[in-house]
Amino acid sequence: MSKINFKEQVLPHLIAVLVFLLVTVFFFNPVFFDNKTISQGDIQQWEASSKSLRDYREATGEEGLWVPSMFSGMPAYLVNTEWSNGVLVGIKKVFALGLPHPVVNIYWAFLSYYILLLAFRVRPMLAIAGALAFGLSSYMIIGMAAGHNGRIGSIAFMPLVMAGIHLAFSNKRILGFAVTSLGLALHLRENHLQITYYLLLIVLIYGLVHLVIAVREKALVPFFKSLGILIPAAILAIGTFIGPLWAIAEYSQYSIRGKSELTSKSESSGLSRDYAFAYSSGMLETMTMIIPNFYGGSSGNYLIQDEQSATYKALMQSNDNNLVNQLARYTSAYWGPQSYTAPYYGGAIICFLFVLGIVFAEKKYVWWLVTASSLGIMFSWGSNFASFNYFIFDYLPGYNKFRSVTFAIVILLFAMPLLGMLGLEKFFEKGLNKETKKKLIIAFSLTGGLCLLIAILAGMASFMREGESQLPAWFLNALTADRKALLRSDALRSFAFIFGIAILLFFDVRKRISEFGFYAFLIFMVAIDLSMVDKRYFTAENYQRKRTNNFVATAADEEIRKDKGVFRVYNLQETFSIDGRTSYYHNSLGGYHGAKIRRYQELYDSCLANETNEFITDAQAGNLQLANYGVLNMLNTRYIVFGPDKNNIIPNAEANGNAWFVGEVITVNSPSEELARVCEINTRTTAVIDNSKFQVQAPQLDSASHIELKEMTPSHIKYESSSSVAGLAVFSEIYYPEGWHASIDGKEVPIVRANYVLRALEVPAGNHQIEFKFEPKPYLVGNKITMASSWLLLLVVVGGIGLSWRKAQ
Repeated sequence: MSKINFKEQVLPHLIAVLVFLLVTVFFFNPVFFDNKTISQGDIQQWEASSKSLRDYREATGEEGLWVPSMFSGMPAYLVNTEWSNGVLVGIKKVFALGLPHPVVNIYWAFLSYYILLLAFRVRPMLAIAGALAFGLSSYMIIGMAAGHNGRIGSIAFMPLVMAGIHLAFSNKRILGFAVTSLGLALHLRENHLQITYYLLLIVLIYGLVHLVIAVREKALVPFFKSLGILIPAAILAIGTFIGPLWAIAEYSQYSIRGKSELTSKSESSGLSRDYAFAYSSGMLETMTMIIPNFYGGSSGNYLIQDEQSATYKALMQSNDNNLVNQLARYTSAYWGPQSYTAPYYGGAIICFLFVLGIVFAEKKYVWWLVTASSLGIMFSWGSNFASFNYFIFDYLPGYNKFRSVTFAIVILLFAMPLLGMLGLEKFFEKGLNKETKKKLIIAFSLTGGLCLLIAILAGMASFMREGESQLPAWFLNALTADRKALLRSDALRSFAFIFGIAILLFFDVRKRISEFGFYAFLIFMVAIDLSMVDKRYFTAENYQRKRTNNFVATAADEEIRKDKGVFRVYNLQETFSIDGRTSYYHNSLGGYHGAKIRRYQELYDSCLANETNEFITDAQAGNLQLANYGVLNMLNTRYIVFGPDKNNIIPNAEANGNAWFVGEVITVNSPSEELARVCEINTRTTAVIDNSKFQVQAPQLDSASHIELKEMTPSHIKYESSSSVAGLAVFSEIYYPEGWHASIDGKEVPIVRANYVLRALEVPAGNHQIEFKFEPKPYLVGNKITMASSWLLLLVVVGGIGLSWRKAQ
């Protein structure tokens, strides 16, 4: 066994880890030195939505599995469920070196991409620069600011997966197996399948390129050997995630991402085009990769807040305060096609090196990464490139399950540093000569020259958004002048960064000074280039003092909490689909989640939204007839809130309660009929049943019959009923066909769906104990597979790395 060369085999990697730690600590220094945490809007919403589940876990040590506090109840898989993959948690903790969540995701991105570049035989110092470029792209920082921790964490481990795959195809199959299985397991644990989908596209294009090469070179045997080692690696990694994956696959068919049963809806499953493409980048918006202020920057950057701007000065000269207030909302520096955005900046230096990679790197890598990048760009254009994306949306399997297609630009962000560093390696390998100088000039002209040209010709753009042409000329002149200045200054800024690095390469400064000095300068410039732009969108306002509760109870909350019963609250202060706050203290009709139960959303769209408008109109007119709001009542809405004060509550004594017997059943023959009738009936006395799915006997009604809720946990509910006749009981709990089991006096009985979204049971005469239990197989069975696979993964990774190390020595 050969002796380890510390200087060559260990020291560079220690330097890399130290650089990643220092950059992470420096960039997020308030977290480490001021006892602050990152204020993340989505995470605060998640904290509210998941509070009931976390409280239940802390009190009992068990998983709730069903979350009753949002959207009247839904499976907890995508809200907050802990699976038995603690091995992966332990691995992450060991290598995270004590860095706190969520900033550790950026460190993971650095480390993962560094390993990727090493797998492609990029020298460590260049790999550090490439890793910083990946982790510091504004895409990552903006995503963290928004609280998209799952997405950013998932992206952070993409390179590790690709590193393992490339190692396997580089004849290091044992190590490739270990790295792929570990990387994919960590990636999947972050639970963002949209990013996994994009990773799969990257991998498939990589595999296709290698397959073509294998066919040309008649080397199919090694190709299939590598593929053969990667398939069990993927299976093992998926095994560590089989519980969540099973649960998501099961739930997706019933969520808004599944196929609607309504005849008025599209017959295809997945999201609607309008919803999926609501956030689509403009075609020219891709230019923000190299010039961040190409379209003025963030849509939240209002020039009226900048006292040095021409817009601010023009408004301050106006004597009409009302006009100033009206115009203030038009002062956004952003003039692109999106309603809300922040620019995704990949770095001017990295864009230059990416083009350098196109002309210098091995063609197989160019074909792979340029093809993948092109797809990512076109996907991100969404509805702005409808001829392509609508076709993809309709025919590419699985693509119509995801929204926010702007996320697809992550494919380009993944590819740019990799191809850039591969190109730089080849540039250094070939040395400076007439041919390499010519290619260098081409790369510079296509990037630096473009930036300079845009700076010179900036005045030719309109700098106006749709509808702004009607604004006063004096205001528009100031606004467009500011937007023009932002574009021109950033174009010149990017040109300066590109020019600086190009000059160093053109005059071969690396050989005139120490190599270490050149690499250190490159690392510094890449970090400075990106972090300066990142700080525009991640400022001191993104931090807050650590506190235990972001949701201070209002007087209205405190008043409602005096009622110790089980009921729901409808908060009219908040938007129905983005109301996590109410779930912090109460069981809410609204909630915050991108994949709510589809039938519940359809109930809202068809019935509850209209009923809400009627309620507001009646309340304002002082003409509330609470018994008339059948959907509100069947959801057991005991309180309607319209403000934070104690007197901003409307108690609803007409709410149907937790369960009730009905005297009439209306049978229909389709989901569309079912939904239409639910909007019309008195839900206290009548139930609607879809006869094509469920058959019930005509109910009898004893005026003295009743059902009383006795005990309730997230996944276990007990009732006692009493009736002199057999009847149909309706429960104000959301019907979900998978995992829920009902029993009467210990004997299992079928659950009937009533009123489009609720549960119902046929209850015999007499006194009975009724129970509902949520026992989903994805958790009960899948969790055991997850645990076993996690431990097997640990053994495989340790053994694989050990064998590879021994073989290398």
